[in-house]
Amino acid sequence: MGKVYLVGAGPGAADLLTLRAARLLERADIVFHDALVQPDTLALAKAARFVDVGKRYGKVSPEQRFINRALVEAARAHEVVVRLKGGDPMMFGRAQEEIDALAEAGIECEVVPGVTAALAAAATLRVSLTKRGVSRNVAFVTARRAPGQPENVWLDAASSADTVALYMAGWQSAEIAAALIGAGRPATTPAVLVESASLPGERRVKTTLGGLLRGQPLRGQDQRPELDFKGPVLLAIGEVFARANAQDLRFEEPARATG
Repeated sequence: MGKVYLVGAGPGAADLLTLRAARLLERADIVFHDALVQPDTLALAKAARFVDVGKRYGKVSPEQRFINRALVEAARAHEVVVRLKGGDPMMFGRAQEEIDALAEAGIECEVVPGVTAALAAAATLRVSLTKRGVSRNVAFVTARRAPGQPENVWLDAASSADTVALYMAGWQSAEIAAALIGAGRPATTPAVLVESASLPGERRVKTTLGGLLRGQPLRGQDQRPELDFKGPVLLAIGEVFARANAQDLRFEEPARATG
């Protein structure tokens, strides 16, 4: 009977892995990895067999129950099984479902933390998520809801926190901005979109909640080219980002018809 390690791959850059994560990849017999894990990271597992179990938004993806069963079966055939998750396993990674499935099967499991996207984004923006007198609390939320799951009450946390980090927010930024403004957050609140934090193709776009509302149509319509994101996007909101190290993108009010 082998052991399963739920390992955080970090935000993308391979040199942001922890030493423990890198050493486990070197020892791994088999690696079940997410879609966002980079090739440089996978290359560390020189002797492993790879299984892509990534979930891609809007595309057919492996069901969680299949992943759970595959981990159990792998542990019965291999000594070192690595479940490699983007960011930190315990942050929006369905880690608890896998931990519970392994425990029920009597298989030993260990969690190896990783750098989560919100912290990588804060680092590249050179902005602390907390700041004396400005931000005393931070909310990590996602506006997404899986099919068949209860209603997501993310707005309660996001509207009351000083600083908000919204995961997987690229396509929903206009809707998120509308909801926050409707809940009482000022339209002038700074907002920064960070795409592919820590990777060479990283982009940082700074605006406001009102700017997001004007600049990006709802999903299904043509969106502005500067917001045509290809990689994972984190949306950071709060007064701490007023001087963020990012491209300052100002959206103009739509022209009004005359005559």
